[in-house]
Amino acid sequence: MRLGTKDRAVVYALDRLEPPPRAVDWSLAATIAVLVGTGLYSLVVGDPSGAWVFDVHAVAAFALVVLLAFKLRRVATRLRPNRLTRVRFVSILLALTALGALGTGLWWAFGGSVRVGPWGLLMVHMTLGVAVPVVLLWHLRHRYHSPAGATHQGRRTALQYAAVVGLSALAWRGQRAANDLLDTAGSDRRFTGSREEGSGEGNAFPVTSWVADDPTPVDVEDWELRVDGLVDDPATLGVDDLGLGDETADDERGDLATDAERRAVLDCTSGWYSDHDWRGLAVGDLLDAVEPTDDARWVQFRSVTGYRWSLPVEEAREALLATHVDGERISHDHGFPMRLVAPGRRGFQWVKWVTDVRATRRRDFSESVAIFVSGFEE
Repeated sequence: MRLGTKDRAVVYALDRLEPPPRAVDWSLAATIAVLVGTGLYSLVVGDPSGAWVFDVHAVAAFALVVLLAFKLRRVATRLRPNRLTRVRFVSILLALTALGALGTGLWWAFGGSVRVGPWGLLMVHMTLGVAVPVVLLWHLRHRYHSPAGATHQGRRTALQYAAVVGLSALAWRGQRAANDLLDTAGSDRRFTGSREEGSGEGNAFPVTSWVADDPTPVDVEDWELRVDGLVDDPATLGVDDLGLGDETADDERGDLATDAERRAVLDCTSGWYSDHDWRGLAVGDLLDAVEPTDDARWVQFRSVTGYRWSLPVEEAREALLATHVDGERISHDHGFPMRLVAPGRRGFQWVKWVTDVRATRRRDFSESVAIFVSGFEE
């Protein structure tokens, strides 16, 4: 097939822009590493000061589009049916997984929405994103080439990479501008990418639980809040101590007042956020009552399911054990009788159905495992 003048100009431009083959291959691996690293790190970033993580992730995604175009353009002839081998099937699987992760991410950014069973579009994107490095390692077992010589120390290669990054950044900004211009659902997002649902509507915001966290409703009469660890005066507090016995008597107060208030955004990693007025027991007041020792550096909050998460002591003092949301008693699905409200943290760190608060010297790193098995051990 003969190419027209414009087609030849496009091919020439691509040839000028494309780095050497081995450099493209290792750039793909590096970009995937950046995407996976920033994607995983973004799960624990809830404060606007960490917005750069999401920006780097987005620009890297557009860079991956360009690099994949270079790669597929080079290997397209090898993927013909009469040339397929088992090794090349793995390569095709890698390309499809990467394109799936990119496609779902871009569709989400432009305001799209898809459900696959209980999973929303963002969860599908994250699942595909985690699958990419797994398939990549499988691919590298058969197609590994030493990075030696992958880059050429020259002005042309530097300019090529500068062009790729520059075009990726422009595409990222253009996508955001297009969302605003077209007023898509993608234009109304937090810096985390989450969309607003149920703000200021009491318990009428989405219900999500981590892994198998789905306990039977807590009997408030039997429930107790244990506060121990590195404290001078451990305590076990019941409904009478906290004024939780009568759902209609919001003015009833025990030894520790549950009338502290916080305005905070609950930002869930599944792709939604909700802004509410929360009321309950200030963790700072609770810590003052039990007097943490000088060695206490962390405060761990544990759920009835075994789920747990820790905050540094000073950050924990600004948190709240909420009993109400927008004036309504928190429902069971949202963590009754108490859930942690941790401003600036993502939703999965807001522990529900809290039963224990413990001051510790070091962070309990077993909680990173416990969050994946909580609920199963009930």
